[in-house]
Amino acid sequence: MAEFVPGLELARAFYEEVVSPLVGDRRHSAALIGSGSAVLGFDTERSTDPGCGPRVRLFVDARDVDEVCAAVDAGLPDEFRGRPTRFGWDAVPVTHHVEVAQLGSWLETRIGFDARDAISPVQWLCAPQQRLLEVVAGAVFRDPDGELAAVRAALAWYPHDVWLWLLACQWRRLDQEEAFVGRAAEVGDELGSRIVASRLVHDLTRLAFLLERRYAPYGKWLGSAFAQLDVAESLRPALLAVLAAVDYDTREAALVRAVEKLAARQNALGVTDRVEPTVRPFHARPYRVLGSARLVEACVRRVGDPWLRSLPLVGGVDQISDSTDVLEDTRIFTRIAEFYDRATA
Repeated sequence: MAEFVPGLELARAFYEEVVSPLVGDRRHSAALIGSGSAVLGFDTERSTDPGCGPRVRLFVDARDVDEVCAAVDAGLPDEFRGRPTRFGWDAVPVTHHVEVAQLGSWLETRIGFDARDAISPVQWLCAPQQRLLEVVAGAVFRDPDGELAAVRAALAWYPHDVWLWLLACQWRRLDQEEAFVGRAAEVGDELGSRIVASRLVHDLTRLAFLLERRYAPYGKWLGSAFAQLDVAESLRPALLAVLAAVDYDTREAALVRAVEKLAARQNALGVTDRVEPTVRPFHARPYRVLGSARLVEACVRRVGDPWLRSLPLVGGVDQISDSTDVLEDTRIFTRIAEFYDRATA
């Protein structure tokens, strides 16, 4: 077995030494973006299974797609640095993974729209964060006209109003369930208390990404990417303590530390009015909660876009659903636009 080489490093060498000469002087950009752990920089030796190998993505003019595909098919060697250049897995047939496309068409298949044009708020809301991350992560090996760089810059983060609205929706998720941890424990439902607490940990983790203006990856790499956030060192112990707690008092105390820290972090951004970042009893009941509705309101007050302000606080597509079948199928997640249209009718 060939020695492990990180996928981004392997892809760059593969492009420079093998693929670039095959493309020749045809106008093109080259990158490793799209799906795969290597794009996010999380591949390891475990990743070197039969479904992995040298790959690269080429973006060419529409008129050149067939010609470049033919040149690659004809000229690609059987191996590169001890690895087969043609491989498959599961239902994927054995083939090479030099993928050739016109940039606009590829963007439409990945995120549902061509980001070289103006991006509407509804397009932002319909694009899963994982898919946006797949475009802005990875590495670019060639981009002579800067077209790919411009797309990546345009998609680097949400417009300010969209961001604030998504923050409001994420706080809303916490507001809806933060008291349930205590209520379930009060009636002796330890399993229920733990289930709700784990849901809150997940929502707090994704909130941390939003506060740091970073797209959250899908579940497999959520914790690994969280570890790279600025807040991770101080927040991670509290989140782990919530999950490890075997009694309600310990669980609540850890949740208090986590929610207060993120509320204070939002205050530090200065993008909303300051909200007192300390917990309080849930109405007349003894459960200590942040009262996350206060953060929701603070965010909404700063949203200037009237269309966003008219929407129910359900969030973007991956706040509405965490179904892989929804978030991985462009035909499905772009249809969420119809929901937003009807919600404001």
